[in-house]
Amino acid sequence: MPVDHGGQLTARGAATPAPPTAATAPSKAAKTEKAKIATAKAATAKALRARYDQATATLDPPLAIVDEGAFDRNAADLARRAAGRPIRIATKSLRCRFLIERALARPGYQGVMCYSLPEALWLYAMGTCDDLLVAYPTVDRQALWALAADAQARQHITIMVDSTAQLDVVDRALGEDHPEIRVCLELDVSWRPLARKPLVHIGTWRSPVHEPRQAAELAALIARRPGFRLVGVMGYEGQIAGLGDAPPGHPVRAQLIRFIQSRSVPELNQRRAEAIRLIEAITSLEFVNGGGTGSLESTAADTSVTELTAGSGLVGPTLFDAYTRFTPAPALLFALPVVRRPGPAIATLFAGGYVASGTGTPDRLPRPYLPAGLSLTGVEGAGEVQTPVRGAAAADLQPGDRVWLRHAKAGELAERFREYHVVHDDGQVTTVPTYRGEGQCFG
Repeated sequence: MPVDHGGQLTARGAATPAPPTAATAPSKAAKTEKAKIATAKAATAKALRARYDQATATLDPPLAIVDEGAFDRNAADLARRAAGRPIRIATKSLRCRFLIERALARPGYQGVMCYSLPEALWLYAMGTCDDLLVAYPTVDRQALWALAADAQARQHITIMVDSTAQLDVVDRALGEDHPEIRVCLELDVSWRPLARKPLVHIGTWRSPVHEPRQAAELAALIARRPGFRLVGVMGYEGQIAGLGDAPPGHPVRAQLIRFIQSRSVPELNQRRAEAIRLIEAITSLEFVNGGGTGSLESTAADTSVTELTAGSGLVGPTLFDAYTRFTPAPALLFALPVVRRPGPAIATLFAGGYVASGTGTPDRLPRPYLPAGLSLTGVEGAGEVQTPVRGAAAADLQPGDRVWLRHAKAGELAERFREYHVVHDDGQVTTVPTYRGEGQCFG
């Protein structure tokens, strides 16, 4: 069986592929432009690596940095995308008070969304914020006791509920005559294409409250329940906000995701608006929260929503590379030292097994970033005590050099480091504690 000039097998007797014509072959100008872009990218990567290496030259890796300029640019772009809606900061995506407070100080940002009640109590006590929404239901009795005992904190912290069973937990912990607790009702905003039945559920499994009628019924029960005040509604559209529409190397999956999102957005906006209309006929609301980094545009277009939430877009982890609507700059990086050279095109780094939570798929692994042209090995990946990297750039690495990597998820890197080194535009460095560095671990 003959082989054509491209190395593809062709059946005997089949027509030989026509050679490229002037109309189909890449033009010389296009090739030149592509080469210029590649050269510019390589120069930028080289300069960035030199900048980070120089700024942290007196520090020993493993270490983590925040590029302050990139963080600020990301914050400005999120505010632009929010189109005037205030952004509530998702603290789990930062887990560093310095970064939370820096974002809060910017125009367009208001309030925080915490991932646990103990975290909200701590941030309030530290003076970080006085508008704190807890994104997930709590069954932490000690935290509930602390909330009930602090009259000031109760005015500023709102807990999440999606059923009366969670109210029962609060009543059992505090007694039925407890002080008034602010609550937010979580609406399930996943997409159910089959007549809204759960047979096909596209999105995160969170609240059981899917239909506007269910939301109104729960709101009425909360309104009648002593010791609770319904002040808000929240919905996280994970199938839009947390699902990149351009997964690298998966064009068919990309088309499917875009189809899902194009159908989910109008259905959600209509259903959420109806739920809010029914709830506000029962009680007045202070806020309606929605969105995430990946859905700011579509959520901002929903007139029933009064505020948005974002966090990951501030630091640009690798999972947020797969979007066509925006491109956050990598603002959070970590460096590992080269400790071995086991082969001519491979270098071994110390530590590095900072694998992100979630599906357990390769996209949860950290990704080598600088120098450009490195990748993890398929056998070892990112290891507990060593991480081999391969590629042409590995040939120039020597023990003592450092490789910069990016984490897959935004906030989880803070669980690995007690401090972040903030690299300013002038090359100076300020070291700030993460939650871990302040002795805090909220799960």
